[in-house]
Amino acid sequence: MTTPRPEYPRPHFDRSHSWLTLNGTWDFRADPAEAYSADASDGYDRAITVPFAWETPASGIAEHWLRTAWYRRTFTVPADWAGQRVVLHFGAVHHAATVWVNGTEVAHHEGGYTPFAADVTDALGDGEHQLTVRVHAPADKRDIAHGKQRSMPRDDYDGVCFTPSSGIWQSVWLEARPATHLAALRLRPNDDLTGITVEAVVHGPAADRAELRLRVRDEDTAVTATLGPDGRLATELPLSAPRLWSPEDPHLYHVDAELTSADGTDRVATYTGLRTVTVDGESLYLNGRRLFVRGVLDQGYWPETGITAPDDAALRRDIELAAEAGYNLVRKHLKLEDPRFAHHADTLGMLLWAEPASPGRFSPASTAAFAEQIEPMVERDGNSPAIVIWGLYNEEWGLDWDIPGDPAKQRATADAYDRLKALDATRPVVDNSGWTHVKTDLLDWHYYDESAASWATTVADLLSGERDDFPVKLGPDFVVHKKLAVPGQPLRGLPNLNSEYGGGFTGLDRAWHLRWQTQELRRHDRLAGYVYTELYDIEHESAGLLDFGRGAKDLAGVDPAHANAPTTLVLDVTPVAPGRDLLTTGPDFTVDVHVSHHGDDPVAGTVHTTWTPVYARTPDAPGDAVPGCRAEAKPYVLGAAVTVPAALPDGWTSGRLHLALVVDGTVAARTALDVDTRTDPYIGDDPQARPTA
Repeated sequence: MTTPRPEYPRPHFDRSHSWLTLNGTWDFRADPAEAYSADASDGYDRAITVPFAWETPASGIAEHWLRTAWYRRTFTVPADWAGQRVVLHFGAVHHAATVWVNGTEVAHHEGGYTPFAADVTDALGDGEHQLTVRVHAPADKRDIAHGKQRSMPRDDYDGVCFTPSSGIWQSVWLEARPATHLAALRLRPNDDLTGITVEAVVHGPAADRAELRLRVRDEDTAVTATLGPDGRLATELPLSAPRLWSPEDPHLYHVDAELTSADGTDRVATYTGLRTVTVDGESLYLNGRRLFVRGVLDQGYWPETGITAPDDAALRRDIELAAEAGYNLVRKHLKLEDPRFAHHADTLGMLLWAEPASPGRFSPASTAAFAEQIEPMVERDGNSPAIVIWGLYNEEWGLDWDIPGDPAKQRATADAYDRLKALDATRPVVDNSGWTHVKTDLLDWHYYDESAASWATTVADLLSGERDDFPVKLGPDFVVHKKLAVPGQPLRGLPNLNSEYGGGFTGLDRAWHLRWQTQELRRHDRLAGYVYTELYDIEHESAGLLDFGRGAKDLAGVDPAHANAPTTLVLDVTPVAPGRDLLTTGPDFTVDVHVSHHGDDPVAGTVHTTWTPVYARTPDAPGDAVPGCRAEAKPYVLGAAVTVPAALPDGWTSGRLHLALVVDGTVAARTALDVDTRTDPYIGDDPQARPTA
């Protein structure tokens, strides 16, 4: 049998020169009565495939609402590890794990999304060793961090939750290292982007006498220093010709660390990229260049494997799919994802918004469980240049939806922000994404509306300052209005992001809302970006641009990459409905067109038009030029409107008008407009069967 997830699991702290995967087939026993003990050998009547949660088909178990179960397997330590310490690693186990080696308890960990490890050397003997793991995954998850996993009793947000993922769901492996070893390597770009600052932490009996050599691979840069009595070292690695990391050029600097002590030599490889992400007034900047976030929500679920990617390629493919749809950022939602996801984003140049899993209600236990994820998140993933935003709470989940009325919930939110900023001040932090902010670096809001007209009006009012709240639909007949912030948190002077939006239940509807709603966001120069919900469907949630298996959905000829391009066209049209953007009494009409351009230099070109039947794919050719329709825009400033005349082809009563901005012979931006002269066309029929003439 092929070993599942065989790749080295921890690319930001790489000891792959001396490791052994323990993924694969383990013995499994369910323990619904919690009657077994670690030394009991009976009851292991099934096999489970690690690292897939026991609810998933991929695990071979596919059992739901099992609260307690046991895992068992044997392993042999490689002979060439003699004299080293043997360390057992777990990427993540949901939720509480107790671990024994040869009958000796070596670890207990709670927290379903954070890694843990144990030095098991003293529990080893000769030959083959037995590893036993007891996992408890409570059905009532409300006081623990569980993100989108369903709880019983249910969370307030159960309607948008999915199948639980219990047990070992990330890789398990062994590593060898000396007793005195590197425990952490924190890499960050220095302030002027000419070098890398390094903070090293060493643990072990000879830490205060150890010598650490740091070398930037493929560079003539190395530093050797003796650690202080606390086992810590802070230094800088200068770079003679710095090359910045960006989505256009995701250049990485690999750092090799070699620790020498009386206990031997420990080697770890890590990397980072030279980049800054800063807030200046209402704008975001990456490496000093204006950054407009074109983001998409990614919740990290797969059909057969739950919250575990089926293979490493699936993690990378999700990033590639987001890029193909025109997005420059992925918001990994309510989940500390497998660290290889950030690694692939680093190499591909995709920006990331990372955030921990949420609890389900407000209590001392849930507040503590949420906060306990913050340091491991920064420790594990902080070297990633791709991560440009840290998130914390989402829509007051785990805060009982009442931040404005409860000082204790405000304190919990502010405390989480302070904790994260103390660990990493190099990235902006969002305290409570989408709803009432308490203490934040970005002012983001989540606004869904099936009416394109009222959606556009509300967005305009929020960005103009006309209103400081917005409607949130919590049920068929239950709408509340959420304030953007509590008193004391400014509503001006911070970047604004619409970090969740979308509408429609079919591919046609979602594509139409994507096109119109994204266009309206691009109309407003004050906006710093958006995050669309979402990249792919999950179980009962059909909000994706792709289906759950990442297959294409029928988007009725709308290409998301056109809506999300750096340069787009914004039309002064009040949309009517899918397939009927513009109603006109005759074949001749005009439409006013603006250019929205997010680049370093101004753009200018000519608007070209062509026709296809409604729902047909965008033509490859730009079409016929319309005389006199020259359009232009300065960077991040909506261009002045130009009036484009058009006429339906002879005999057509409806059609799709494609508009393209052509700059020096190249199409720089595309959009489309569905035009209809009929007052009572088909409604609800097959789009492909609709007549156009």
